[in-house]
Amino acid sequence: MSAPTAHDTYARLIALLDTASVPYELLDHEPEGVTEAVCALRGHPVSEAAKCIVLRVKVDRRTTRNVLAVVPGDRRVDLGAVKTLYTARYVGFSDAETAERLARSVPGTVLPFSFDADLEVVADPAVVARPRLYFNAARLDRSLVMSGADYAELARPRIERIAGPAAG
Repeated sequence: MSAPTAHDTYARLIALLDTASVPYELLDHEPEGVTEAVCALRGHPVSEAAKCIVLRVKVDRRTTRNVLAVVPGDRRVDLGAVKTLYTARYVGFSDAETAERLARSVPGTVLPFSFDADLEVVADPAVVARPRLYFNAARLDRSLVMSGADYAELARPRIERIAGPAAG
């Protein structure tokens, strides 16, 4: 079996949204994966974007979990908060290969959804509170906007305070 492609992940996302009859908009733009730059292309504040980071959480010597942290685009992931949340020994960013395999997309296009049982989604409350939530749709040239409430209902993330101070 071949590895899923970004096209597969995009198609799966759209099928999920359509099946659930969730309202959303697609936005085409120049290819871009950096949060601040893609927000400028889409024409909205960075705070309305979902920044999605794959983390490696070492709970103990034998247990490692993979966590998809979703925070507002203008904030950083608070690794200390994630460490406390999981009572972990270590929390760090996943290597690119693992992140791509679990997220089923390349960096800059990671969805705030997980289609892999080994990738748990944790979203900051500020993300699900957004009336409009923007994110790249598993593609560098297309984004999606939907409400934070619809996102929370569909993605069913664990909702915890994991956003640190504003990025900058």
